[in-house]
Amino acid sequence: MRILCVNRGSSTLKFALFDDSLARIAGGTVEVEGDNQHAIEGALDEASAAGAPDAVVHRLVHGGPKLHRPQRVTPEVVATLREIVHFAPIHLPPALACIEVAFRRHPGVPQVACFDTSFHWDLPAVARRLPLPRDLDEAGVRRFGFHGLSYEYIVSALGPRLGRRAVVAHLGNGASLAALLDGVSIDTTMGLTPTGGIPMSTRSGDLDPGVLVFLLARGMPAAEVEALVSRKSGLLGISGSSGDMRTLLDAGTADAELAVDQFCYAIRKQIGAYAAALSGLDTLVFTGGIGEHAAPVRERVCSGLSHLGVELDRECNRLSEQVVSAPTSRVAVLVVPTDEDVVMARHARKVLAAQS
Repeated sequence: MRILCVNRGSSTLKFALFDDSLARIAGGTVEVEGDNQHAIEGALDEASAAGAPDAVVHRLVHGGPKLHRPQRVTPEVVATLREIVHFAPIHLPPALACIEVAFRRHPGVPQVACFDTSFHWDLPAVARRLPLPRDLDEAGVRRFGFHGLSYEYIVSALGPRLGRRAVVAHLGNGASLAALLDGVSIDTTMGLTPTGGIPMSTRSGDLDPGVLVFLLARGMPAAEVEALVSRKSGLLGISGSSGDMRTLLDAGTADAELAVDQFCYAIRKQIGAYAAALSGLDTLVFTGGIGEHAAPVRERVCSGLSHLGVELDRECNRLSEQVVSAPTSRVAVLVVPTDEDVVMARHARKVLAAQS
């Protein structure tokens, strides 16, 4: 069975083709803006060049309060996704366009949906429930958490090496942290949407709700507020020049330095908070594009965590080796490349096997 994994971002389509042994036989990234059907068709054709898929699996950022477990894509699932687009207006419409094109391009081929919220679905109530009236909680206004496929991969890849009390920092254009107890998520930084948590490339992260009320009261339309906190804030908003970490590290300007410092400061604070939630810390894992490749970011984050027992080996960190903690560090600090695609392929095979 060849499984095609489709990972649709807001402006890119990443794909990977796996064979029956879950060995990757093709992969790539294509720039695709919005729900451009022609561009998506071209991307899926490129993805299938190594062989027509027997199944297609999609990463869905959000499933709302009804969808969270990996499952076959049916008309009912698509209808539900269309109903909850407001939970992730940047991510869900392009993903739905991919599903539509895949059905048309590969008729009769089963499709599976994997949700980034699944890993955090059973958060304890103390972390899941937002401090709002119960009727809103019952309507699905809760902490969902995201990057679940990435966290799931880290747990499976490290196994016992993860330790009992771990904090995983998935740092990329979208960034979040999760506190894991025995490999299970007990808290995570993103909340109702992928805009919350720490500052990101262009997303604000957590804000005083009064900021949004202030902007709305001044007459800013809700759509502009959404664009502000999703596309114009974070590293880009602070620096005034770029949301790209590599560019900011090389810029040498005061505003760029402040953006990087705020990013690292927010991560460091969150690690400290999660160490408290976990009653200690055994392992700290960096993953995602920034987490895996930006040694200066890892160094700045860890430099303020010596009180928790975190010590970096500066040379290992510079080389981005898997273990970057010093031999004397009480906390293991690891750099682990993530692989959401293989997790999606595993889920697709399991879902389809259960229905055969």
